[in-house]
Amino acid sequence: METRSAKRKKYWLEGENGIDRISDLPDAVLHQILFHLPIKSIAQTSVLSKRWRSLWISFPDLDFTSINPIGVASTNAPNTKPSIKNKRLLLCPHSFSVKRLDFISQELDVEVATDDYFNFPRSVLTSESLRVFKLRSRYPGFRLLPPSVMKGGFQSLHTLSLSLVILYDQPTLSDLFTDSSFPRLKKLNLDACFGLKQLKVSCLALEEFTLENCFQLHGLDVSGAKLKTLQVASCFDAYCDKSWVKINAPSLRVMVWEYNAITENSSLENLVSAHEASIGFFVLNEDFSVTKLRSVSNLLSALSRLHTLTLEGQCVEVLSSRNYITNLMHPFDQLKSLELQTGFNKHNLPGLAYLFKCSPALHTLILKILNDYKIERRKWNKDLWDMPSSEEQFWESQSQALKPLLNNLSVVKIHGFLECENEVSLAKFLLKHGKALQEMTLFSGHCNYRDSLRRQKIRSQMMGFSRASSNAKIEFL
Repeated sequence: METRSAKRKKYWLEGENGIDRISDLPDAVLHQILFHLPIKSIAQTSVLSKRWRSLWISFPDLDFTSINPIGVASTNAPNTKPSIKNKRLLLCPHSFSVKRLDFISQELDVEVATDDYFNFPRSVLTSESLRVFKLRSRYPGFRLLPPSVMKGGFQSLHTLSLSLVILYDQPTLSDLFTDSSFPRLKKLNLDACFGLKQLKVSCLALEEFTLENCFQLHGLDVSGAKLKTLQVASCFDAYCDKSWVKINAPSLRVMVWEYNAITENSSLENLVSAHEASIGFFVLNEDFSVTKLRSVSNLLSALSRLHTLTLEGQCVEVLSSRNYITNLMHPFDQLKSLELQTGFNKHNLPGLAYLFKCSPALHTLILKILNDYKIERRKWNKDLWDMPSSEEQFWESQSQALKPLLNNLSVVKIHGFLECENEVSLAKFLLKHGKALQEMTLFSGHCNYRDSLRRQKIRSQMMGFSRASSNAKIEFL
């Protein structure tokens, strides 16, 4: 027995004579008929049959202005339109035929999953109600509109996030992200901009800027009086010999610069408010040229007022390079917390010592040792407690230069501590000379039974050494 719903569907399609003539019409004609219906009614036709489902999926005119928000009556005042606060739209594989996208919304989150390129929706440019716009695309990505068109909109936008943008036809975006185009923009996120070689961002209202996975980038220019947070990760062309970065942000508080290729030139100005930073580099074939090392010095020197600093991604290796000019980098006179992520071997000792020398007021030192099979990590020999190793001799030679640090350092945490010669030598040195040292925590992983016995002996020796030369509390975890 047919249900009422099934009867209504059948009557809608077949009419009184039982013949479905509407479904046989061409797509273009049916799209034109559907164009006169509200978007909700158009979507409901997709349950009629597979034929109508394909029509809904391929419908090229998406007008969401007829949708009432939850809790708002359908009877609106004359000459007014319903306002939609938040909408998330997923455009699926056949939606690349979309020609029009209309909406009234404060926030629009669009994810595009198509088999072809998708063009940036023009209606977003002229929306007076839109405050937040996020556009994410899957492969092959979407293309921006011509610069002359793009620069004419976005007057009300506060947040913009674009992911997987194809810019081979527009490799230089030097006059798009300006105050005239984005007068109210506070948050900007650009991810995976393929073909982008030069980018300039100079929006006066901008407070947060994130740039990620732009591997072909040659030049970056960022300026903003209100910019507080800057994050750049996995960017710049490692093979470009004329890459550069320029940053001018007097209000910048937090800077994240991770896994970026080292640029040939770095110019960072007016970072007088910088408080916290995480810095890391991607180094191709240990390319430690004098020019690039000078660029690293310029970048770190511009952050000399930091209170908290994390260095990772071969930073210590760069500073340990024989071509590095140590007197170029300004000291971190206000630095209180320093975290270092590095492969701990004898070749990195000069870089570590230099960083300690540049951090005279340091309170907390966190050392995270990378357990790489390529890194030389010699097992500690118990006989070396009586006969100093070359590493111990190195640290002892630095005791006078590191005296300011040793007079202030209070907390030391070493992760990946495997009781190898390099880390034991540093731990002994800090215990022996650390005048203000109160706490040393050594984090080590699991080990087999033989190593466990050996570890217990070394720990016992270190505890005895600590009681004899320091008042610091030492703990093994």
